Amino acid sequence: QVQLVESGGGLVQPGGSLRLSCAASGSISRINTMGWYRQTPGNKRELVAAITSDGSTNYADSVEGRFTISRDNAKNTAYLQMNSLQPEDAAVYYCNADVSITKIDLEVWGQGTLVTVAS
Repeated sequence: QVQLVESGGGLVQPGGSLRLSCAASGSISRINTMGWYRQTPGNKRELVAAITSDGSTNYADSVEGRFTISRDNAKNTAYLQMNSLQPEDAAVYYCNADVSITKIDLEVWGQGTLVTVAS
C-alpha cells in the first residue's frame, strides 16, 4: 500500500508564503511524476505544478513565477513553495504521484491540505 501525506497548509495573509510537503510511503519501486493540484468548492481539481523524476517542471499560468515545486528523491518527498499568495490561491491542495510498485503503475492521491488566504 502506498500513501501520500501532505502537510504545511494553513491560514496566511495576502502576499504571504507557505510551503507544502508531500511524503510518500510504502513499498515503492519508483516515483515518476509528482504533482500538486488544487480544488475549490464547485470547481474541478486543477493542476498547479508537476515535477518529473529527473526534475523537469511545469506550472499553471496562474502560479508561474510565484510557486516553486521541488522534490527530494531520497526522501520520496515533494514540496510546493508558494509565495505572494493571493485570495484566489485559497483551496484544498492535493498531492499526486505516479508510482511504480514492481511492475505495477499506480496513481496515488493524498488526503489534501487546506490553504486559506485572508487578511
